[in-house]
Amino acid sequence: MKNFIGVGNRVTLTAAAVTTSGQPVLIGSLFGIAESAAAIGEPLVVVMNGIYDLTKTASQAWTVGQLIYWDVATSRVTNVVATNKLVGVAVLAVGAGAGETIGRVRLTAASAN
Repeated sequence: MKNFIGVGNRVTLTAAAVTTSGQPVLIGSLFGIAESAAAIGEPLVVVMNGIYDLTKTASQAWTVGQLIYWDVATSRVTNVVATNKLVGVAVLAVGAGAGETIGRVRLTAASAN
């Protein structure tokens, strides 16, 4: 196929902010995890799929299969829809304790909202 570019697991974008390896990145409706560090304006490889442990909103219980969103205001994943961007699905249940701040998420590659 002449028009095939790639699988899309990794996308090279322009860093809109200083970014570190492993940092969640939202550019427009594209969400993924930075593969390496980048300065503003530099090429940034963003991994668009896979399962990651991400910092979540504390005191929030998750169930397996629950939709997970990126909260731009807190730079954390959450199960609250509001104006947040859909980024994946919980693949591990997590309790609502104040110290339970990591959630395991399967990325969807792009936000649906």
